[in-house]
Amino acid sequence: MGKLLGEEQIPVITGGGPGIMEGANRGCFATPTPSVGLNIDLPFEQAPNPYQDIGLDFRYFFVRKYLFVKHAVGFVIFPGGFGTLDELFEALTLVQTRKVEAFPIVLVGVSFWSGLIEWMQQRMIAEGCITESELNLFEIVDDAGEAAKVILRHIRMSERMGENLDLEEPD
Repeated sequence: MGKLLGEEQIPVITGGGPGIMEGANRGCFATPTPSVGLNIDLPFEQAPNPYQDIGLDFRYFFVRKYLFVKHAVGFVIFPGGFGTLDELFEALTLVQTRKVEAFPIVLVGVSFWSGLIEWMQQRMIAEGCITESELNLFEIVDDAGEAAKVILRHIRMSERMGENLDLEEPD
């Protein structure tokens, strides 16, 4: 995923840690496009991964989350813990309330996320907490390559719409 986005000149920004984040940074690091890590200072976390052209360190989650959203053209969410869910729901809330311009939010791993989605359908929609259409704020795919394609499709569509708007100047 990181390499595909990097080759398309889309910088990759991760939490800067090991595992999946390292994989995304590593793929992008192999391209001329910047690979960015937004590292959080925690007593039990491992060191930042070495595949960051730009590495920023944060003490507080809220500042880090702001920078994730500020420059986002898409969010790709892999299976994770509380921090992952926090970032997922922050992005969904900001798009839902139109506090940021809509961007794709892609969940990777159908089997991992299916229980949460089922709960949203059976409880949150049923109890009027969200609408069924709000489940369209995100997309679920099975692998990182599919996620990258969703992001690229959104960027290309936005560029085409921007080009069309530029052509429609008032008389």
